[in-house]
Amino acid sequence: MQIFGVDIGGSGIKGAPVDLESGDLAQPRHKVLTPHPSTPADVADCVRQVVEHFEWSGPVGVTFPGVVTDGSTVRTAANVDKSWIDVDARALLREHLDGLPVTVLNDADAAGVAEAHFGAARGRKGTVIVLTLGTGIGSAVLTDGQLVPNTELGHLELHGHDAEKRASTKARDDEQLTWEHWAHRLQKYLTHVEMLFSPELFVLGGGVSRKAHKFLPHIEGIRAEILPAALLNNAGIVGAAMTAKSSPPATSSPPGD
Repeated sequence: MQIFGVDIGGSGIKGAPVDLESGDLAQPRHKVLTPHPSTPADVADCVRQVVEHFEWSGPVGVTFPGVVTDGSTVRTAANVDKSWIDVDARALLREHLDGLPVTVLNDADAAGVAEAHFGAARGRKGTVIVLTLGTGIGSAVLTDGQLVPNTELGHLELHGHDAEKRASTKARDDEQLTWEHWAHRLQKYLTHVEMLFSPELFVLGGGVSRKAHKFLPHIEGIRAEILPAALLNNAGIVGAAMTAKSSPPATSSPPGD
């Protein structure tokens, strides 16, 4: 069975049909740049472009880089335009996708669900924390495979700053940090999160996960096991598709019906 997944990020919007038997992308993903400003209408139009690239006509799961409540309403927007706050994202996207069934969830939660089912956290008991390192730091907390949604641990305060301002991939790029220097920052963040949650496993995702060999050897003193995401930067797409399959269809009609 295939379901379409879209991952909205601060720098890019990417999507593809997902084979839900294997957790693999059924076709190579298509990506467009996130518009600036990243207003709701402009981002929704980019999602439409990604979906139309595949001539897709079925259910669509979409991730969003912020808190999403009730599978629809955006509550925070740290790395996209603030005009997203309080927007009914599901209704907006259904309108732009000509009424296709749409499911919306936090981007890191989607990655966590995918890694727990198909990836590095598959079959793991206890507390697992999946962190997506990119424009910001997203987080998914799972206990015995069950998701605690919308944790947003990238906004924990660390040395007087939002942690993601110091330890995200964007921070490494913006400040031109060496892999070792950035790893030490990431280590301080992981130490703080470990103190609060005592996880059995950290899974580090986002695009940087494919370069784990460059920074993981420099991270020391963490009790929990640390693994790179097995699904790499496709985890959000896969998790979005999984959630769209398991969610009941919305009962309301898209605007204009």
